[in-house]
Amino acid sequence: MKKIKVIKETDSGRNMLFQDTGNNHIMTDKEFVNKIKNPNSVYNSDYYVKVINGKETPVSKPDNSKKNNLG
Repeated sequence: MKKIKVIKETDSGRNMLFQDTGNNHIMTDKEFVNKIKNPNSVYNSDYYVKVINGKETPVSKPDNSKKNNLG
């Protein structure tokens, strides 16, 4: 089960702040990207980094549920 939720977006809809619902830790997009890129990260199984408009962006790995996508 994915455990990150978006808590702040820019006016254009870009995700800026994320919260780990397991420990309530709040991360910026850059912090979350760095955690995903760490090979020992607990987030690797559910998230990956994609370059969108030239910026590294955390995204949910696809699965059959629409309820647990970042957004």
